[in-house]
Amino acid sequence: MAEITASMVKELRERTDAPMMDCKKALNEAAGDMAKAEEIIRVKFGSKASKAAGRIAAEGVVGIWIAPDAKLGAMVEVNCETDFVAKNDDFLGFARNLAELVAKENPADVEALAGLNLSGATVEATRTQLVGKIGENMSIRRFVRLETMGALASYVHGGARIGVLVDVTGADEQLARDLAMHIAASKPVALAKEHVSAELIEKERSIASQKAAESGKPAEIVAKMVEGSVAKYLKEVTLLGQPFVKDDKQTVEQVLKARGASVAAFTLYVVGEGIEKRKDDFVAEVMAQAGKA
Repeated sequence: MAEITASMVKELRERTDAPMMDCKKALNEAAGDMAKAEEIIRVKFGSKASKAAGRIAAEGVVGIWIAPDAKLGAMVEVNCETDFVAKNDDFLGFARNLAELVAKENPADVEALAGLNLSGATVEATRTQLVGKIGENMSIRRFVRLETMGALASYVHGGARIGVLVDVTGADEQLARDLAMHIAASKPVALAKEHVSAELIEKERSIASQKAAESGKPAEIVAKMVEGSVAKYLKEVTLLGQPFVKDDKQTVEQVLKARGASVAAFTLYVVGEGIEKRKDDFVAEVMAQAGKA
C-alpha cells in the first residue's frame, strides 16, 4: 500500500477544499492514487449534499456587491441551517461572490445562476462542494440586480441578516447610506403609497372597518375613520411617508426634497423571511430514539 504523506493530503485538500481527515481517508481508500482520491471526495461530498437537501435552511446571510462607480450592483440571499454556519468565512465569501456574479452576468433566475461559472466550476457544483465541506444544507434563495443613472448604496445589519440595496439620485454618499440604514431599520414595504399592493391595502381596510364598526358611530363617520386608518397605514409602510430615522421631525420625502435628491427603487432582504423554521421537540426526539414514542 502506498505511503500517504502529509504533502499528498495537503495537495488533495487544495484540490477539493475538503477537511484534512476526509482527504487522508480518501487517499488511503484510493491507495495513494490522487485522481481516484479526488473522485472519492467528490462523490462523498455530493452524497452529503444530497442527504442535507431535505433539511430546512432558514438561516443565512445577504451578500452585496456594488461596482466601483456605484452604477451597477446586486444583492443575494443564501440560506443555511444554523446561524453558526452563517458566520463561516467560506459561506460568507460564497454569498459575496454570487452577488458579484449576478451583477456582471445578469442571470434570469436562480436556476440560471446555478449554471454559471464561478472560479472554474458551476455555481451549483461550488454550492454542493461547500455543503459537503461544512455539512449543512444551503440554498440560493433569491437575488436582485440594479443598474442606475444615479448611484447605488447599501447597508447590512445583524451579521448580514438584513441587507438593503437602494438606488438614489442627487444624494451625497452619507445621505445615501443613511437612507439604506433607514430602510433596514424601518422596513418599508414600498417606495410610495401608489406602489403598495392592492391586497395589502384591502387587508388593512378590512381590519380598520371591523375596528371602526365597533365604535357604534354613524356610517359616514365610520367611513372617514376607515380611510383615516388606511392613510396612516400607508405612511407607516412606505419609505417616503416614514419619519426619517436620523430626524423624526421630517419624513424621508421631506428630507429628500430639501436635499434635491430622490429614490428610484430599493430592495430589502431579511434572511429567512417567510421560511417556516424547524421546531425541534427534544423530548419527543429522545423518546423516539429510545423506542418509547
